[in-house]
Amino acid sequence: MSTKSAIIYIVDDDVSIGKSLSLLLGSNGFRVETFTRAEDFLVYKHPKLQSCLVLDMRLPDINGLALQEKMDEQGIITPIVFITGHGDIPMTVKAMKAGAVDFLSKPFTEKKLLDAITVAISKSKIQNKSQAEKAKIKGRIKTLSPREYEVFCFVAQGMLNKQIASKRGTSLQTIKIHRGRVMQKMQAKTVTELIQMAQKVNIPVATN
Repeated sequence: MSTKSAIIYIVDDDVSIGKSLSLLLGSNGFRVETFTRAEDFLVYKHPKLQSCLVLDMRLPDINGLALQEKMDEQGIITPIVFITGHGDIPMTVKAMKAGAVDFLSKPFTEKKLLDAITVAISKSKIQNKSQAEKAKIKGRIKTLSPREYEVFCFVAQGMLNKQIASKRGTSLQTIKIHRGRVMQKMQAKTVTELIQMAQKVNIPVATN
């Protein structure tokens, strides 16, 4: 794992814990940013790097689960490793269901933390790749005219040219032209590929 390209965020109101974790992770080659308040982490400008958040469950402003929800609302995509001295099973289950990578009870070993961070960064790499792909697809969609976008959505829903023409009350030839432009602008070689693109950006698609 390349640690130079990864950033580890630490959110813990205990300054001494934040400092010790920062020293540990820094000595392992990570770039580290520490915060004592959840709000400070939320307003931080997060670079588009592989990342992991080491998050204390109990914070003075909001708890870790609430921060996890706020991150989702704000589109902050960073895998979380929870740490806590007061964990319980329902809390752990809720955190893991919401996508947390691990839930470590204090005191934990350095190995357990580093292993969890390794998993989180691998997950972050996949997430970043997915986000970049979605951004590329959305960029191509923006080049479509309103009518082309409409045809794109109909094709994604599995409709044939003649069905689209009938629905739109226009000629089959016109739909063929729009569809050809859609395929070209979206850089899709097949209808299957076009449907996969639509699926990735949450446009309703045909289902079996």
